Amino acid sequence: MKDVSFQLYSARNFPPLGDVLAAVGNAGYTQVEGYGALYASLTDEEVAEFKRGLERNGVSMPTAHFGIDMLEQEPARVLRIANALGIRAIYCPYLMPDQRPSDAAGWRAFGQRLQAAGKPFRDAGLDFGWHNHDFEFHALADGSIPLDHIFSGGPDLSWEADIAWIVRGGADPFAWIAKYGSRITAVHVKDIAPKGEKTNEDGWADVGHGTIDWKGLVKALSATSVKYFIAEHDNPSDFRRFAERSLASIQSY
Repeated sequence: MKDVSFQLYSARNFPPLGDVLAAVGNAGYTQVEGYGALYASLTDEEVAEFKRGLERNGVSMPTAHFGIDMLEQEPARVLRIANALGIRAIYCPYLMPDQRPSDAAGWRAFGQRLQAAGKPFRDAGLDFGWHNHDFEFHALADGSIPLDHIFSGGPDLSWEADIAWIVRGGADPFAWIAKYGSRITAVHVKDIAPKGEKTNEDGWADVGHGTIDWKGLVKALSATSVKYFIAEHDNPSDFRRFAERSLASIQSY
């Protein structure tokens, strides 16, 4: 696996961004993935400076997260940012608890909402999809699973599969990879610590140092449409340690 990306959210608690980009580039990453707070409020000139920072550190940003409100309300601005930064795939990353539907019809409608929100980006030649957490795998009252309804309502949605969140949602990642492999265009590569360990890091682990079968998962993912493997840790105490150890593990699979 040659090109591995680093989700910059993993280093959000270790500013400034310039130092993070330098560390990630020095660790051997060639790509990073952005998240909304990094660029949502930037001027065009500040976005251009952001791009120069990427280039100085030898990394590109082919994938990025943007929130649902910005995607729906400011699509032209999202496209300007994407074009300026070289973003080729956009993923909507989250839905606040108070906005989550409670039944199958509501989740299908949310899929339809995403389908509509993605149209300007698909029309511009970009990939567009949904990034999961755990709540999409929690069974509804009728026993059905929200993610199925999201994809039913959004037939053209790609999927950035966050494997560790699938596991935390109580689901089998191999089964979901088999079911929706044709939609998977990006994967978040993160790991879960053994029960009771790494409590200071919310129970997450550096990739290859936890409980998830990443060697087997990489093999399963090779049969999908995945283009991007993105290392992520939601709360590392040392992002440099996470970056270096995880890249070494991922490149060994």
